[in-house]
Amino acid sequence: MLLKVAIIYLFIVNLIGSSLLMIDKHKAIKSKWRIPEKRLHLFELAGGIFSMLPLSYFIHHKNRKNSYRIISWLIALAWTALIILIVYHS
Repeated sequence: MLLKVAIIYLFIVNLIGSSLLMIDKHKAIKSKWRIPEKRLHLFELAGGIFSMLPLSYFIHHKNRKNSYRIISWLIALAWTALIILIVYHS
């Protein structure tokens, strides 16, 4: 039951996070108000990193901003370490 809830949660967070990233890309093209990077990182940290990181490379968004990329990759490493710990201790 807990695994099912976790999968549903991650699906929703990744869907919202990816949507925000695509909206931000669209707004950047149109030179409109942008979604703050802190909010994007918050969704990555909440679990959205699994779709947001590959999507950012796919749509070429935030690929010139090294500070953004470093934080995103650190979040990805943290999630990877967490998953390894969970699997190892199961």
